[in-house]
Amino acid sequence: MVGHVLRIIVDALLLLPRNLAIALLIVYRRVVSPLYGDVCRYYPSCSSYTLQSIQMHGLTIGTFFGARRLLRCHPWAEGGFDEIRVKRSFRYVVTQPGFVLPSSHRKG
Repeated sequence: MVGHVLRIIVDALLLLPRNLAIALLIVYRRVVSPLYGDVCRYYPSCSSYTLQSIQMHGLTIGTFFGARRLLRCHPWAEGGFDEIRVKRSFRYVVTQPGFVLPSSHRKG
C-alpha cells in the first residue's frame, strides 16, 4: 500500500512540468487564440498540435515537435492535415480537460 502511494506521488511529480505546459497551452487556446480567429494553415492548429504532442511525448520532445511545426507554418506554406506522431507505448491517460495522469489513476 505504501509503495503504491509512493509511486503515485513520484509519477505526479514527474508529470508536473508536462501538466504545467499543458495548462499554459489550455489558457492560450481559450484566451489568446480566439482573438486571432482561424488563421492556421494546418489541421490541427499549431497550438492543438503542440498540446497533443506534449501530452503524448512529454515536455521536451513535444515542445520540439511543436516548435518544428511553428517553423513550417508561414504565409507561403501549403498547409494541410498534419498528424501527431503516435507513441507505441503510452502508459498514461489523458483526462477530459487535457492533463496527463499515470494509468493507475483510471477509474473502474
